[in-house]
Amino acid sequence: MKTDTGSSQSQPSELASALPQATLTPSTLYSNPSDHSSASSIPRNGATSLFAHASRFQMGNLQYFDAPNASSITVASGRNVHSEPGASSFFMSAKPGSKESFQPHYNSAGWELLLKNTAPSALYNSDARYDPPKCDEDTRVEVLDKIMGWIEDRESPERLLCMTGAAGAGKSALQQTTAERCASTKTLGAAWFFSAGDDTRNTAKAVVATIAYQLGRTNSSLKQLIANAVEDDPVIFYKSLQAQMVTLIVNPFEQLKGMGVDLSSLPHAVLIDGLDECKEEERQAELLAAIKQCLLTGTLPIRIFIASRPEWAIRTNLEPGGDLHEVAYHIQLSDEYDATNDIRRYLRRNFLDIGRRHGNPKWFSTKDIETLAQAASGQFIFASTVVKYLSQRRGSPAERLKIVLTWTPHEGQHARPFEILDILSTAKEAYEDVDTNSGRDFLLLFRSYHAFSASGLAPTGSPFSLDHLTALLNLESRAWKVVVSDLRSLVTLVEDDKGGFFLRLYHKSFSDFLDQETRAKNLFVSVSTVCEHLASA
Repeated sequence: MKTDTGSSQSQPSELASALPQATLTPSTLYSNPSDHSSASSIPRNGATSLFAHASRFQMGNLQYFDAPNASSITVASGRNVHSEPGASSFFMSAKPGSKESFQPHYNSAGWELLLKNTAPSALYNSDARYDPPKCDEDTRVEVLDKIMGWIEDRESPERLLCMTGAAGAGKSALQQTTAERCASTKTLGAAWFFSAGDDTRNTAKAVVATIAYQLGRTNSSLKQLIANAVEDDPVIFYKSLQAQMVTLIVNPFEQLKGMGVDLSSLPHAVLIDGLDECKEEERQAELLAAIKQCLLTGTLPIRIFIASRPEWAIRTNLEPGGDLHEVAYHIQLSDEYDATNDIRRYLRRNFLDIGRRHGNPKWFSTKDIETLAQAASGQFIFASTVVKYLSQRRGSPAERLKIVLTWTPHEGQHARPFEILDILSTAKEAYEDVDTNSGRDFLLLFRSYHAFSASGLAPTGSPFSLDHLTALLNLESRAWKVVVSDLRSLVTLVEDDKGGFFLRLYHKSFSDFLDQETRAKNLFVSVSTVCEHLASA
């Protein structure tokens, strides 16, 4: 067989037919088969035979990849056959799994281009995410066992797990802990962590490339196939998410399978955290659609775990009639798992650590722990914020604990350990920007629904529900669903035994926020204002 450095890519069938019949072994790559320390030259200027002194070759399952920038070829036995820059490189495989195979070893332009289109800050172990939230010892045991059990059960027909939960419910901590556990068991294929405050990972632009990069690092042949795909289509990163998934993930896996590789042996867990922090709802929906169309079909050995607040894109996909309703395993974290006991353990363990550092182990009481655990309303963000606030090394934890336990905001108060998330303002703007909602006061409507559900405005024993209140407000049927659609990370809808719906707030702090003018400021609407509005409706 001879190669021509001026040619493009030879086909496997052409190469095989050009070879005499003999059995290929690593020794046939050398001028002197008995001396493996000296390598024969890779053909230069098309003049030298690759298999000098060899005859009667017989080769099977031969695949050829042209690599203009090749500098060496790594033989499975560990030896290198060196070539001049610009020479063609190749991949040969004997029987699947055989050690007599040959892997290309060179700096691929395709892989370099892929790297330029990734977002390293989105990785689970990125320095940009230094000290990420994760589950404390002995906490979230039940839900973690369920997640890991699903990941390890390769026979389960549901290859997509969606975990939704309120703001601060601990979704990212669960994802981080899952990523670390999967990495330790070598089942982690890829992980992506969205962040609204990071421009490199608050869009879906680099998601597919970053996942493909991580998957490629799990297998050298898969890496090369992904690199080749990029070289063949350098503008792939400017195409739709679905096109990117097909080119960078689906096709390389299918090619790898065709080469006889057992795909089930590869790391298979793909984690995506904080979908709601992708700044465009339409892009969130596009990513979910691409995952369903590309990664949940066929025989790809991938199991995908997505965590998100129950915002529009993922919520509508998971609801009955949604595209993912029949194919996803759905964990509703805030509704199915009461984290109060875990929060008690978390607070006590960290308070003990703070006491040891300050030499005062009796600086808190069991009653303090219980008060804070109940105030958390099952939301770990409350507990973790308390711990962070009390852990300031230049402050007295006992004095700060008093502030936390008795804190009521007023003008001029400097210590503000808790601030309500800016979700209400965003929801107000989104609702009032819609032309059909022109003239409506979003805050008044939401406060009406909230006060009705939380403050007992309906008569005792009344069959009233949000639908009845909507009629009194002269709004269209089910208008309450639209009003709260952008608040679903803070509120949930509860159905009674008569089919009526009521609001329930996940966060006690959110209810306190709504009830106190000093906290809500320009977002405050009093209950008396609600009653007056209902009386005049």
